[in-house]
Amino acid sequence: MSKPAIETGSTDNASTDTASADSTSTATRRARTAKDPKNPKAAKDRHPEEPAHTPEYVLEARDVSKHFTVRGALGRTTVVHAVEDATVRLKPGQILALVGESGSGKTTLARMLARFHEPTSGEIVLRGEAVSRSGRARRGYHSEVQLIFQDPFGSLNPMHRVRYNLDRALRLHHRHLTAAEREERTTQLLERVSLTPAAEFAAKFPHELSGGQRQRVVIARALAVEPKVLLGDEPISMLDVSIRLEMLNLLQRLRTEDGLALLYITHDIASARYLCDDIAVMYAGQMVESGPKEAVIASPQHPYTKLLIESSPDPERGVGDREAFFAGADELGEPPSLIDPPTGCRFHPRCPFAMKECGEQAPPRAELGDGHWAKCWLHARGRAGELADTTHAAATAARREALQGAS
Repeated sequence: MSKPAIETGSTDNASTDTASADSTSTATRRARTAKDPKNPKAAKDRHPEEPAHTPEYVLEARDVSKHFTVRGALGRTTVVHAVEDATVRLKPGQILALVGESGSGKTTLARMLARFHEPTSGEIVLRGEAVSRSGRARRGYHSEVQLIFQDPFGSLNPMHRVRYNLDRALRLHHRHLTAAEREERTTQLLERVSLTPAAEFAAKFPHELSGGQRQRVVIARALAVEPKVLLGDEPISMLDVSIRLEMLNLLQRLRTEDGLALLYITHDIASARYLCDDIAVMYAGQMVESGPKEAVIASPQHPYTKLLIESSPDPERGVGDREAFFAGADELGEPPSLIDPPTGCRFHPRCPFAMKECGEQAPPRAELGDGHWAKCWLHARGRAGELADTTHAAATAARREALQGAS
């Protein structure tokens, strides 16, 4: 009896198909593992050419508040609500202007971002991760974020030459550099901020420099640690008008060449418009409006922003126009006490558009498109068009007349 023929070819094909399926299944699992950010093997298995996720913002302050406890002469303590629920986000290469009158909380917010003050609430986020409060993490943070102080005269050690002031930053943040490498780096930094010949300026003491030259040294010292973010606390306010433009152009060049993000704190709307991409407005410790600079300046959507812009010097405004424009300026009032701030919108005691709800409840945030937003009850009540129909001075005069008529 003959035996049935064995179909070896069919069996071999089945084995091959099974092996191929197993191989395909394994490859699929590996691909899924490599793409899964929650899997601990993801970073290990990711192909070297596959880019890791990059956070959109290099530095953020998320709903940060800062309260200071002040002790009085009789031992009583009070709390200063310096900053309340402020949010700032900086993208690489972005320049954001933070504007507002003195006492609005701009410097306190910058010092929280520089980690000179820890937030009472909220968090600081660097490259998508909340920052740690450990000493080692703090040094690493300062390698990424540097603060440029307002006063160039008090920012440098007067007992040491420029070379020492720069070399110390290099020794702290680049310990692997030799003395010769640090000297070469010092020369490069001074040349970068247009202080040439570098050897001559490196040998000078701070008192031998002009205000503009000192501020350039301060910027060079900040750049020594190769940061990704600069925080400029009114960096040109104490400089001569003749050299302010040079400093603004320097900051602009650093943004262009290095992709630095810059928080530019200022009172000067004109310099903010010249340098920055976006403007954020603070009043009495709170953010009231933010958006692209042209949108905020051309069409302010908060009464305080409108007051700031209209108060800025305008060479095209005639003498007669100025007198009419600033009529009633004495009635604008003063910023509120941050020990006992007003309820509701903090600007309502000074606002000519104020309504009943303005003094009772904080206004909601109104999204106006293209990243522009404002916190004002006028938007919620459909009265935002009044901001464009009149000036702040005219609205103040009309409110005064209405109150006098009612009485």
